[in-house]
Amino acid sequence: MDLRTFLMQSPDLSQDGGVEKFASEWSTSRVAAKAHIVRQEDPHVDEIFVLDGHLISTICDPEGKEVCVGFYTGPCVVTPNIARTRAGRSLVSIVATTSATIARIDSDQLTQLMISSEPIRNWANGALREALNQKADREWCLAALGGADRLKWFRETYPGYEDIFSHALIASFLGITPVTLSRLRHH
Repeated sequence: MDLRTFLMQSPDLSQDGGVEKFASEWSTSRVAAKAHIVRQEDPHVDEIFVLDGHLISTICDPEGKEVCVGFYTGPCVVTPNIARTRAGRSLVSIVATTSATIARIDSDQLTQLMISSEPIRNWANGALREALNQKADREWCLAALGGADRLKWFRETYPGYEDIFSHALIASFLGITPVTLSRLRHH
């Protein structure tokens, strides 16, 4: 999907007529499968859309254990910068699991556009609310549900993702082992 078409899906932006100008502020690029969009701890100030393809976000602990914390299937907004960075450094690594087309804009530039345009501000605030709701839902899932119910929640929340992403990533995202996920999938 192209950026303009993606932006036009938003009722906040489609009525404004400023989609062309807003779209022109973003840069798009194609990335290869397994390419890092950003690495944890690296300086990072961009907002990112996935226009097509699939990305994941992961965190790595000091011992090197990596945990999947997000899935992105284009077209979609990647968790906004404010929720995935601190002091200009990324809290996560974002990696393409397939070749993908992404769009980027500097967060400060987007902030300026939000200040000058109510439709852009409404759109961006909506995207942030949605991302924070997704994070809260996952936290609730991990805290309140057992393994079988986590898998049920995942299937309802992310339909078809079991066919897109590796089961090891899904298990990591759900806070269970790949063996447990395999057992749960076959019941």
